[in-house]
Amino acid sequence: MDNIMSFINEVGFPIVVTLYLLYRIETKLEAVIQSIQSLPDRLKNSD
Repeated sequence: MDNIMSFINEVGFPIVVTLYLLYRIETKLEAVIQSIQSLPDRLKNSD
């Protein structure tokens, strides 16, 4: 926790929030990419 607080003091709160949100978006984007890539297989199997 001390590492996070020192990082906030060094770079500023808005930058820390931005980095956190980018990390969260990246993980969700990976899930969307995997879902889109598996879509053709699902469509083939449903016919």
